[in-house]
Amino acid sequence: MSATHPTPRISVAVLGGGIIGLYSALELLDRGYQVSLIEPAAPGGRQAASYGNGTWINEGAIIPISLPGLWKSIPGFLRDPTGPFVIQASHIPRILPWLIRFVAAGRSWQRVERDIPARLALLKGAVSHYQARAANAGMAELIGTQGVMYVYRNRAEYELDLKAWDLRKKYGIACSMHEGTELRRYAPDLSPDYKIGMRILPAISLRDPGAFCAGLARLFQRHGGRLVAATAKGFDLKDNRLRGVHTDQGTVTCDRAVIAAGIGSAGLARAAGDRVPLIAERGYHIEILDCPIRLVTSLMPADGKMAVASTRAGLRLAGQVELASCSSAPDWRRARIQLTHACRMFPQIKEKIENGPHDMWMGNRPSTPDCLPVIGTSSGSPDIFHAFGHGHTGMVMAPNTARLVAGLLSNAALAIDPQPYSPRRFRFVA
Repeated sequence: MSATHPTPRISVAVLGGGIIGLYSALELLDRGYQVSLIEPAAPGGRQAASYGNGTWINEGAIIPISLPGLWKSIPGFLRDPTGPFVIQASHIPRILPWLIRFVAAGRSWQRVERDIPARLALLKGAVSHYQARAANAGMAELIGTQGVMYVYRNRAEYELDLKAWDLRKKYGIACSMHEGTELRRYAPDLSPDYKIGMRILPAISLRDPGAFCAGLARLFQRHGGRLVAATAKGFDLKDNRLRGVHTDQGTVTCDRAVIAAGIGSAGLARAAGDRVPLIAERGYHIEILDCPIRLVTSLMPADGKMAVASTRAGLRLAGQVELASCSSAPDWRRARIQLTHACRMFPQIKEKIENGPHDMWMGNRPSTPDCLPVIGTSSGSPDIFHAFGHGHTGMVMAPNTARLVAGLLSNAALAIDPQPYSPRRFRFVA
């Protein structure tokens, strides 16, 4: 899609300096807008979900979290504090409407497949977008391993995921099975207890997601973008037209605004006329610092459901789903649980895994009940646009989200149909 270049007087405020906000700000800057990026802390810092994720840019991430049969597991989620999916019982009354919609979104494979084209549209080409931005920003060294591999201890374990692999193949995701010596080629340090690997090729990892975000912020500033250290609070509207964004440091005057504030987006969306069911799907990572194992390709064990990736600091284990209030204290057991799986994968470094040193982190994934992001024009003003709610896939969906938002804002021809991501879809349960 060819870029359209508006007159310089059109100014845009992007609210949020995570990966979605950064990519959106850069895309708008590339199209000739004056752009202010409003973020209270330094982009790339530990406060952002973009900092502590599993490092994957995986174009094969077409399978949502909510799948058929999930409802049967909910009682177990409440009882088992060590499982990969945990719900704090005290949190259930507040999130029950969200949880009902979440289960409904995965009630059948037919319902799951309905949304796959919308997911795929935001995933395609992400690897090449990242490689290009990394080169442009002078940080190509942060692009890590090629491909990601899901590993299984036996065929029965693999067959539990067979439907997901069939869907990936159906929708053109390049994936391949590896066993025996072929598996060891891609995972030479992996325990021989793991017999099968399924590799997705259109995928890379980042050696340091936080540093990558910080590099994008520097690129944004070098190209004339303005970074505003503030927290967005609301909008200055007159007759539904935007005049500025209210922050805790004063009002930022602008003609357009993009809400990309992660878990903080729900309140801003309400101020712009849309009620979006957004909750914190908290994720944890634990990093084994100075780990001697350097992966050839990133891994995910089927029993642990966590991304395992080599980073500049060591070996990162990232995953877990914890439905809890943003204000709840972190439960660091959620991070340490992943060490048990790491010992199973790499028993030769058990001492290093168990005794560290470690770095632990917790972040709030902004998640919608249907596992699709919210992208589109707000109901309250034609000048305010939504770009949030990506859950587990914010990193990989950032480039195409940015292009879609910029196209909507510019009234340009769109390569992606925005309808599936509309904030107004939550008015009814489908």
